[in-house]
Amino acid sequence: MSEKNIASAVAYYQAMNNKDLAAMEKYLHSEVRLIGPLADLKGKDAVLGSVKHLLTAFNKLTIRAQFGAGEQVMLAYDMDFPAPIGIARAAVLFTFQDSLIIRYELFFDARPFEER
Repeated sequence: MSEKNIASAVAYYQAMNNKDLAAMEKYLHSEVRLIGPLADLKGKDAVLGSVKHLLTAFNKLTIRAQFGAGEQVMLAYDMDFPAPIGIARAAVLFTFQDSLIIRYELFFDARPFEER
């Protein structure tokens, strides 16, 4: 199961890089929970609403590493933002249920984003 989940996680972030919200939506469970330094959101609509704002803010997303075990996948990635932020390094831990992302936990230094 882990290879399928890794492929889904990578495809989700590739859709994010392509700014394709509709493609991203198909990977999310209706009860998805996003936990991060700036938010704790529940439900597909809330998560997609937050992601929609992010899509306009960054230039490019590059996955650096991917790992999976069972129902969990971890990605390390870089997001390229316009100046003054530049490259933001981050990681995400996805938990899958029924082949969909049910939990979405972000890890990054939020200081460059707090005043924006």
